[in-house]
Amino acid sequence: MLERKRKKSYRFLKVLLIIVMVVVVLFSGAIMTLQQLAKTMDPTIASQLWSTLEYVPSSLLKYQFMPKSNEKVNSSLLKAEGFIKGICHPSRNYDLVKEANIEWDRADIPFPFDEKGEIRESYINWRAGIQEYVDNGIKILAVTPYPGDFYEFGIDPRLPESESKIKGVAIFLIQDLKGIISGIQISNELGVARFLYPLESMEQAVWFMGIQLEAIAPFKGDIIAGYNSAGPQADHHAAMKPYHKYCDYIGVDIYAGCFASAGVPFMNNIIIFDLIPQFLYAFTGLPVIICEFGYISEGEPKSAAEKLAILQEYGYNSEEEAKANITEFIAQLPENFQNDIKKGGGSDPGAYIFSDLNVGHLYRELPEGVVLKDYPHTPEGQAGFYEYIIPHLASYPFIIGTFVYCWKDSDRCYVCGFEDCPIETRWGLVTRDEEKKPSFYAVKNAFAIL
Repeated sequence: MLERKRKKSYRFLKVLLIIVMVVVVLFSGAIMTLQQLAKTMDPTIASQLWSTLEYVPSSLLKYQFMPKSNEKVNSSLLKAEGFIKGICHPSRNYDLVKEANIEWDRADIPFPFDEKGEIRESYINWRAGIQEYVDNGIKILAVTPYPGDFYEFGIDPRLPESESKIKGVAIFLIQDLKGIISGIQISNELGVARFLYPLESMEQAVWFMGIQLEAIAPFKGDIIAGYNSAGPQADHHAAMKPYHKYCDYIGVDIYAGCFASAGVPFMNNIIIFDLIPQFLYAFTGLPVIICEFGYISEGEPKSAAEKLAILQEYGYNSEEEAKANITEFIAQLPENFQNDIKKGGGSDPGAYIFSDLNVGHLYRELPEGVVLKDYPHTPEGQAGFYEYIIPHLASYPFIIGTFVYCWKDSDRCYVCGFEDCPIETRWGLVTRDEEKKPSFYAVKNAFAIL
């Protein structure tokens, strides 16, 4: 019954999206309305609004009439040796990881060189660490360094004259890690401000990723190569079109029901897990890997009184007061939060902090409405989510793998630094002490039947 309702809802939403596209094209009044809506949305989402309307509805329509697999899908599946059953940030408790039927680890590569061009010890240690995973039967999808890593070690990724150095790093990594890694992802979510830094535009991000994909193409062999986006990011994928010939997959991270989306409540609907991969496959013709997906097992909204009490801890009686004294307010926040604001806040850090996408960190809450129907943010709700979504995603022939985010709960939120912030602390299949949560068994059983 629930599945039939979802299918009916899905058909209705497809028709609705197509109607919206036609309305936008034909009626300038609708365009004015969307322009007003964009002003109320988080800037990251608002910047994607027009490209989403331009490309997504037509691609979803195209998807209905195209084959659901192709030669590229078959080729990448062969290179990956079957459907990818992955996890982000597993521990070295290899027996426990493999007990959950997990076969891949998605791991960030530290920047390999120091300012003098010498190989860093942290990279050498990381390489030895992932070799240990491989020796224990776990394949690696390696994520190349972020723009900020290049910047930290003396290569400004905004400058055209840095091209040869950026390519050189990429070529070194693919050659040095060949025989160890089975897949590579060029950086991560470069439509998100905190990962984009110090790049200043999508154009710069596309160039940064594209030249690396091009550079490694002659050297990658059977290593599958691609890049990812946070959600659909139609502008991102449209601009990357010239580089898709170097890709073995398109990656996407989907966290429906876990993050607020200002002005887009629809993003907290499980049907997003259908629509975004369908769009990407139809738009690019490439197989899709869900590079990150997960569900928070704890968290709820705070009351107005609780939020006020948190503001008063900093000496303010309203958000407006805090914005009016934003420099002093930021100085009282944890160092992690201050660094995140520096990278993503731009010219209006107050708007950044108090946007729907970020204010949950300040209040240590999951805002109202940030939840999927039928799956509350509880250990049992998290398990139910995985029990449904993993076989559902795998039923699409063009989806060649998934990486669950993540292995275990965290001590504190990496974005804001608060220990009691649920947004980045309760994603795990196991607790901080590696006690199994219900989601461990849900993932184990779902991966077992693929």
